[in-house]
Amino acid sequence: MLDIAVAYNNYRFLGNEFLTWIWFLIENDEQTILQCDNEARGLEIGNRMVLENRWANGMETITIKGDTVGLEEGLLALRKGAAVTDINLIYKSGSVQWQFSLKGESLNFSSIKLPETGAAENSDDMEGLVLEKLYLYEKPFQFIDQLYRRFIKLRLSQKWKQTTDNMKKWIQSDNL
Repeated sequence: MLDIAVAYNNYRFLGNEFLTWIWFLIENDEQTILQCDNEARGLEIGNRMVLENRWANGMETITIKGDTVGLEEGLLALRKGAAVTDINLIYKSGSVQWQFSLKGESLNFSSIKLPETGAAENSDDMEGLVLEKLYLYEKPFQFIDQLYRRFIKLRLSQKWKQTTDNMKKWIQSDNL
């Protein structure tokens, strides 16, 4: 049986690959994203992205922040061999949207901004309000879970080679 620390070190790259793949999908294959939620209207990169490039003698970290910042620096980092390690995403489903950050190494969510809900007018409305909040918290987790399932199935299939070739073409292109 594989020791948990060994397994973690052997497979921690998968989360970073997943986040890089999400960026690729956002730019090139929105249909795959929309298939993960019947009500999905889109997924966008938010106001922060962190990329890391590891070498034998060190590591380079690139952080891109801001609401109107371009992602050209991120593509340049990808060209140098970096991977996305942390990304802020805006997920739109139905008439609402969520904003959250996702860390690649652990797939931890942080900074979740939920859609606005109505206030409870009386104590009888509290149960409905709590259930609505629970639903709103659960929705982005389910969405990312579905995306990750698609990623793992693709990653283990024969189609992964074609996907990486398409990702390399996208990274090398000047279109962003």
